[in-house]
Amino acid sequence: MAQMFGNNSPQLQESIRRRATELFRKGGEVSGHDVENWYQAEAEILRESSTHPLRRAVVVNLQGVVYTGEYESTSADGYTPGEWKPGDPVPVRLSGDKLYLRRPNGRELQTIIVKRIG
Repeated sequence: MAQMFGNNSPQLQESIRRRATELFRKGGEVSGHDVENWYQAEAEILRESSTHPLRRAVVVNLQGVVYTGEYESTSADGYTPGEWKPGDPVPVRLSGDKLYLRRPNGRELQTIIVKRIG
């Protein structure tokens, strides 16, 4: 979840806290192992996040058909979520299972269509 939320995010801390609580209860609720439970929970959550990478996606309504396109942040040519606001017109083109979105800077964001509704 470090990849998903950032290393010190509230979501990451909450995930670790929940797991540490589970470990505490599983261990018979014995006091004095808070730090051990926390470190074990942190290691488990971080290990899990490295094997389940974050899936990034954009959702576009194109003439009444809603497309969800996933993309890899490493190959997104600097795209960051928030370049478009909800309702902004976005030039798009479709090619097979790919959805290309023209970014405000003129570059295209290439996505793989994973869902189509309509």
